[in-house]
Amino acid sequence: MGFELDRFDGDVDPDLKCALCHKVLEDPLTTPCGHVFCAGCVLPWVVQEGSCPARCRGRLSAKELNHVLPLKRLILKLDIKCAHAARGCGRVVKLQELPEHLERCDFAPARCRHAGCGQVLLRRDVEAHMRDACDARPVGRCQEGCGLPLTHGEQRTGGHCCARALRAHNGALQARLGALHKALKKEALRAGKREKSLVAQLAAAQLELQMTALRYQKKFTEYSARLDSLSRCVAAPPGGKGEETKSLTLVLHRDSGSLGFNIIGGRPCVDNQDGSSSEGIFVSKIVDSGPAAKEGGLQIHDRIIEVCEHWPVSLNRPNAIPPSSGSQQTVWLGREVLSGGWLGRRHTSPIVWDKIEC
Repeated sequence: MGFELDRFDGDVDPDLKCALCHKVLEDPLTTPCGHVFCAGCVLPWVVQEGSCPARCRGRLSAKELNHVLPLKRLILKLDIKCAHAARGCGRVVKLQELPEHLERCDFAPARCRHAGCGQVLLRRDVEAHMRDACDARPVGRCQEGCGLPLTHGEQRTGGHCCARALRAHNGALQARLGALHKALKKEALRAGKREKSLVAQLAAAQLELQMTALRYQKKFTEYSARLDSLSRCVAAPPGGKGEETKSLTLVLHRDSGSLGFNIIGGRPCVDNQDGSSSEGIFVSKIVDSGPAAKEGGLQIHDRIIEVCEHWPVSLNRPNAIPPSSGSQQTVWLGREVLSGGWLGRRHTSPIVWDKIEC
């Protein structure tokens, strides 16, 4: 609803009036067709009727209404009389300053704050009334036994009764106690609901934390394994394969005085980039169809450890196994075999002792 015309100091431009309430526009809103109305007038109309109050167009919704800020600022600069002019206030202020003036206007209505009075006076007269004229103002305590506060009216008329005053006081205390109990129950119920909600949230947070910890533990394990594998991959030489040394015992029977293989003192080490040789006696050649060539026999690059506990051949030159007076020869050798490893990486394995009788 708008502002009354007689409250303004001077004439008001007709363009500043609402077409519905015919008062000065308050919080003006405009329709898409250009008509302007008070917000308190046009909103209920549009919600109920669904059209412009001027009946100039079809359907209209509240979302299509817009504030007219320039017009609102113009209206706020108009001079208006205080709302309590009928009570005696003669102040004229700008409309935009009216709320601040009403908060401290001496002619605004105010109620006496003494219990049992409730008289409505001008704000400027309340303090004097409570201090000097109110019959409900306290004047001391009863000296006849109850000790309750006495009011000016009771003292003046002699209408104080201790029994009646005590019953009234007790009733007031009971009412206050009941209100406190009710408030306490309400607060306890609210606290219980809040506690259940917090416990549920805490349980959910703990579960989420555990799940997150498990996920990170799994990722950590995967990353650790991957990092360990990458570290081994970086540490291993290019093209290297995991190998272990396996000690074998072969019993070879001479054929025409020969065991069927040649040896060499040392062999190039494929693991060393500088081309250095591994020390020892190694098999360099195996004669086809010879005693050493049968299944489970010697292989090229096998390292000879011992032959019948005597080895007369020099380590510095290749040679064949010397003939022996017996028909069989016991050969101890070391063989580098592949060991299973991820992506064929090199592993250091302990020596595995095995004995093969051929």
